[in-house]
Order: sequence, then structure tokens, then C-alpha cells
Amino acid sequence: MNAPAIPMIFSAHRRTLRLTRARHRSAGSDAARFIAEDMIEDTLERLAFLRHEPARALVLGDSTGTLVASLREQGAAVEEPAALDLEAPHPSGGYELIVVFGLLDAVNDLPGALIHLRNALAPGGLVMTHFVGGQSLPALRAAMFAAEPDRPAARIHPLVDPRAAPGLLQRAGWKDPVVDTHTLTVRYASLDRLVADLRDQGLGNALAKPAAPLGKTALARARAAFAARADADGKTAETFEIITLTGRRSLAGT
Repeated sequence: MNAPAIPMIFSAHRRTLRLTRARHRSAGSDAARFIAEDMIEDTLERLAFLRHEPARALVLGDSTGTLVASLREQGAAVEEPAALDLEAPHPSGGYELIVVFGLLDAVNDLPGALIHLRNALAPGGLVMTHFVGGQSLPALRAAMFAAEPDRPAARIHPLVDPRAAPGLLQRAGWKDPVVDTHTLTVRYASLDRLVADLRDQGLGNALAKPAAPLGKTALARARAAFAARADADGKTAETFEIITLTGRRSLAGT
């Protein structure tokens, strides 16, 4: 029996472009980096707690270069390919640590990507991934629905529900799987600033069939809806749910 076809929701090319744009924007002094910085801080704390000091590591999606630099300072040989197909077997393996920032929110075959990450580890190796989860961006979602109340277009990614993550990790063969979530709340004076922050951090649209840009009238409705949620000081709170998945490859290499 043939396996069911995987829906092509996301574009690998657009996923790479948004990471490239985030790396370019990160060089600017006023670029938003709070999500990347939160993920990197969390990674370093977990590695210190686990006393995991890899000799060979693979880091994907670190637009700031901070984690790569820190691991190299600790003596690790770190690979950071500019582009890597997460939905295909990795060209090399034997990594004692793999860290992925923000890329797994836009893959079509998430179970397959998790299996490929496990297979690229050395026996006993550790994998850690962070990405934005399903409870994120309620204010932006509401603004998009207000912009096109009759026929809303797909403008925001379908995001992973953390409740489904444990089952995905078990199916992928991760050992000692752990799923953690936490939230960041950021307050914005305008919808436009929120959108700019998303683009700065590689969270722009990676849909395979993106909708056409909003027209002037629809954009005005979106801005008004976003502003209507503001507190007394004129700023609207937006929520980012960060999902962290950690696990290992067994010592037997299975």
C-alpha cells in the first residue's frame, strides 16, 4: 500500500528566504531579536544543567550567530549550513548535539523531520528544537479575520499544538523525550511594528501558496482591529508561545 501523500503547505524555498532575511536584518542595531535571544538563553541553560559538552554539533536557524560562537568557545566543532532540507536524510551524521531554531514550524513532514534529526545524532547524542507554537499571535489572527471578514485568506501558518508533540516524538523514536512550553508577551503600538518584528526574526510567511497582499481597505480594517485591543496606553499585547522539544538517540544507535 502506498503511503498517503504529504500535503505541501509550506515552501522550502520561502523557508530558506525568511531565514536569510532574518540573518541580514539581525546585523542591524534596531532589529528585533527577542525570540532568538530567548531560545538561545534557554538552550545554554539546558546544556549547562545537563552538563552536555559536545565535541561536534550542528546548529540550524541561529540568525544571530550567538549559540554557534558560544559552542565554539567551549571547544566544539560546529557546522551551521545556510540551508538544509529538514525533510530529507541529512548528508552527514554523528553529531553529539543538534539544535534547531524556528524552522520546524514550517515543514510539511514534521514526523519525518524529527526522524531525520534523530538519525543524524551519534549514539547518546542530544537534539533540541525550539519553535513558535499554536497559541501564538492571537491579536494578529484577530486582525486578519477583521480585515477579510467574509472570505479570510490563509495568511498565518498553521502552528503545532504542543499537546500533539509527545506522540510525534515517540513516533520518531526519540529517547527521553521532553516537551516544554512558555510564553512571551510583547506590547505593540501598531500592527505594522508587530509585522516588522516577525520579519526580523524569520517568522514571515513560508506558505507554498501565499495570499495576495491586503488591499488598502482591508489593511485599514486590520490596523483598526489591532488598535481596538490596546490597553489604556495605546499598546496592544501580543503573545508568543515557544515550544521546546528535547530528546536523545539511544546508546545503541537506534
